[in-house]
Amino acid sequence: MTEQPYDQFGGAEFFSSLVAAFYARVATDPILRPMYPDDLPAAQRRLELFLAQYWGGPQTYSDERGHPRLRLRHNPFTIDSAARDRWLALMHEALSEQDLSPELESQLWTYLVGAAFAMQNVPDDPYGIPAEGPR
Repeated sequence: MTEQPYDQFGGAEFFSSLVAAFYARVATDPILRPMYPDDLPAAQRRLELFLAQYWGGPQTYSDERGHPRLRLRHNPFTIDSAARDRWLALMHEALSEQDLSPELESQLWTYLVGAAFAMQNVPDDPYGIPAEGPR
């Protein structure tokens, strides 16, 4: 039987450590903190459960919250390229503190970058014109 990525990463302990390191940064971040609920521990738990499930761990996230529907759940928040890049920067810092092989780190990072870009819901304007048009 092939070992799931969840187990290769280190199981619940790894995802708990990664997400805790990320949320410790979010708690004081001027760009991201306003986007998160007052109850950071609940949000932290949801991300931890989601990542664990995504990588082959327990299905607790879906059992508690249903289908992840990431785009729908993030739609109420204004996620522009600055917020996306900040999320990635903080997550990269948290990831670099974990004890992963370069291969596993690259695999997880590739997913996180793709997910962050997918959650951006305010498009970048390639011409630098504000969304409301020229003034």
